[in-house]
Amino acid sequence: MKRYRLVAEARSARPQAIKPEIERALPGCSIKPVVEGFRIEGVVEGASAREANRELLSALRRTERKTTLRSEWTSDEVVERFFDYSFRGEGSANG
Repeated sequence: MKRYRLVAEARSARPQAIKPEIERALPGCSIKPVVEGFRIEGVVEGASAREANRELLSALRRTERKTTLRSEWTSDEVVERFFDYSFRGEGSANG
């Protein structure tokens, strides 16, 4: 398992419906309200960024189907970006 620094925004038609699922899936992470959702920051463990992202979005969509997730997973100075299930690119944490 790798440790990732997660920075994400989860948006939903019913934000309060997904908040308990975020808290359950990501204990210890910071969850702050934003327009139509939440900003999430914290440290998460997972087999890969892709798998961790998939598990999180799937859990949120079981609660509220119309949920979107923009996320950045950083480990070993490599940032992997996702929009929903789609990989959007990889970059260096330093620029």
